[in-house]
Amino acid sequence: MVGARITVNGKEAPIAPAAPHTTVLDFLRERGLTGTKEGCAEGECGACSVLVARPGVDKPTDWVAVNACLVPVAALDGQELVTAEGLATPGAPGTPPALHPVQHEMAVRGGSQCGYCTPGFVCSMAAEYYRPGRCAHAEPADATDHTAPATHADTDTDTDTNANTKHTVTEHTDAEHGPNGFDLHALSGNLCRCTGYRPIRDAAFAVGAPTDEDPLARRREEAPPAPVATDYARDGREFLRRSTLAETLRLLRERPDAVVVAGSTDWGVDVNIRARRANCVVAVDRLPELRELRVASDSIEIGAALTLTEIERRLDGEVPLLAELFPRFASRLIRNGATLGGNLGTGSPIGDSPPVLLALEASVVLADADGEREVPLAAYFTGYRQSVRRPGELIRAVRIPRPLSPVTAFHKIAKRRFDDISSVAVAFALDVEDGVVRKARIGLGGVAATPIRALATEAALEGRPWTAETVEAAAPVLRAEGTPMSDHRASAAYRSAMLGQSLLKLYAQTTEAVSS
Repeated sequence: MVGARITVNGKEAPIAPAAPHTTVLDFLRERGLTGTKEGCAEGECGACSVLVARPGVDKPTDWVAVNACLVPVAALDGQELVTAEGLATPGAPGTPPALHPVQHEMAVRGGSQCGYCTPGFVCSMAAEYYRPGRCAHAEPADATDHTAPATHADTDTDTDTNANTKHTVTEHTDAEHGPNGFDLHALSGNLCRCTGYRPIRDAAFAVGAPTDEDPLARRREEAPPAPVATDYARDGREFLRRSTLAETLRLLRERPDAVVVAGSTDWGVDVNIRARRANCVVAVDRLPELRELRVASDSIEIGAALTLTEIERRLDGEVPLLAELFPRFASRLIRNGATLGGNLGTGSPIGDSPPVLLALEASVVLADADGEREVPLAAYFTGYRQSVRRPGELIRAVRIPRPLSPVTAFHKIAKRRFDDISSVAVAFALDVEDGVVRKARIGLGGVAATPIRALATEAALEGRPWTAETVEAAAPVLRAEGTPMSDHRASAAYRSAMLGQSLLKLYAQTTEAVSS
């Protein structure tokens, strides 16, 4: 489609002649916007971070940071994007632009040395800067005294001794949240190899609130660009988007060879690292039927194309086990694009959401041109990256039954605390009444060719007292679940050992809560 276009830093640009697989990163760099960098091409370093206008949770529009290296530029047909170059305010003719408050704080606090990672940090930081409700008590950024020395006081007091920024401070809650409400998880997908993170954190904790004149802040009050139908074809390959689920399902029946993408956090890696190309890509991320969230007395239904960030903020702790999962799932940059439908659709045995959804006894709602069917997630996976999903079927939604089990935990064993792939993932959901385990559901990842339920361990716990003796007897059963293998992340013996330790940890974590 020759007319496919994208708005970049307020200016509309045609997508052509880019190939359908061309990433946003390459598209921008070919047009001279070289602040967007390629570091890893896998969505792990954040050097390519840019802002995209998306439907908001608390306002009509949210500025969302995404990895430009993973998203096909055709997926942003009709959409609106801002790069690090577009954050600064243009000056009068003959004068340089005024730095954005985030850029200013990064500069004066020594948050940049070689500068390679800096534009990505700035875009991720800007997304958090504009997050509604982040800094309810902070004064606008124009209260900053740009002439003051760049010093920082990292305190837990109610007064901000930072001479460079004047704002009212909210209470410190932990080391990962600043006095200005800044959540450092917003930067969990950004890596820096030379500066070190303290000055970057200082800059994040120094920014105030957007001013009323800030054009990007005002932009949040208007609706984001509506999704558009896309038929983009170049060199014999196509990128297609339909307006409705029914149209999409008919298309998939006609094109069984199509690759279906939502956030493209998995497919984008295949394109970049494995040089995979598809003759036909079908985008489903903006389909309204896949973006609904329904909370009822007997179930919670989550649209398959809602991003993990949207689910997290809209549920707001309604499902504690999901709330525990989200901060450990990759990084904020990935969660801003990744979907439950995509995580289940890839069928990876080390995906983090399947163990949690198995513990929650979730089911998937599958749709094709003939109708819908509901499949328990425990019966969904059939083999390594294989499932019962038939050609032409999409995951429309994930359905979680209620009431929820009150004792839950998610344990992710990985080499890094955040932004890493699991060696083992364990999710627990237990009903403990009068000191007895009435029901136990345990989901496991990384110990078999598919995510699995720990059925033998569940049976070893149910009907027995929630005591140290019961747990110590069940831990060897859990260690024997699955068929773990050795690879570069962990040995089979280590994975088995971690399963048993996970149950002991759960007991230690929950005994006081259960008995109180």
